[in-house]
Amino acid sequence: MAELKTRKNDASVSRFIAAVENPARRKDCQELVDLMTGITGSQARMWGSSIVGFGEYHYVYESGREGDWFACGFSPRKTALTLYIMSGFREHDALMKKLGKYKTGKSCLYLKSLDDIDRDVLRQLVARSVEYIRQKYAPT
Repeated sequence: MAELKTRKNDASVSRFIAAVENPARRKDCQELVDLMTGITGSQARMWGSSIVGFGEYHYVYESGREGDWFACGFSPRKTALTLYIMSGFREHDALMKKLGKYKTGKSCLYLKSLDDIDRDVLRQLVARSVEYIRQKYAPT
């Protein structure tokens, strides 16, 4: 079975964020660190070379594949700020309607800027997703 390439490591989150070229994106990253730390009660940790994750849980799929992952996180990609909302978005229709300008993937929320969205709605979305993960997987 293939091993996950993206793993928690000891790289410096502050150094990673300081290296983000776009000053507005760098500011958004720092705001997300504060928001996600407050929600999870966990310190920011690097996962792989480009994801900042918070909290951790262990999953086991029916196939037998298992691993560790973060409860929530983000990555300052070139085209968008990517937030990892591990619960997905199906259960959050009402919040998503109030969020603002965004795009989504299965568990990814793509934002151009935090200024494009309602931060209180984002906080609720992240908090609900983290609670979902805590209930489903009992994070470590």
